[in-house]
Amino acid sequence: MTQYVRDIMTGAPVSVGPHTSVAEVARIMRDRDLGAVLVTDGDRLRGLVTDRDLVVRSVSRGGDPEETTVAGACSEDLVTVGPDDDLDRVARLMREHAVRRVPVVDGGHPVGIVALGDLAMERDPQSALGDISVARPNT
Repeated sequence: MTQYVRDIMTGAPVSVGPHTSVAEVARIMRDRDLGAVLVTDGDRLRGLVTDRDLVVRSVSRGGDPEETTVAGACSEDLVTVGPDDDLDRVARLMREHAVRRVPVVDGGHPVGIVALGDLAMERDPQSALGDISVARPNT
């Protein structure tokens, strides 16, 4: 039976504008227990920023995180999928592009995110990645 992105994606993704500060995005990630946030310009998907992106592309370069915007930290060359794409396609794209999260776009508008952990939970929930994906972080 074919499985689809819509069946495992995280819907209603959190998004911020490109002029949102790195510090604000970090607070959103902390408060909502997220590892990635979409960057949108109006209703257009502009990028995706991960917690790692914030550190590697922004904090490590110095500057005031309250003044530095997320535009410089987000990945802009995105691979996207639609909610009706099958999971094999998503897995193939993640492998080919070495990404762990893929925005889900419908009619040009972001509607979700599918993560490597989502695939692990669906395909092999007993795997180490599957176990880690459902575990709550220690805070």
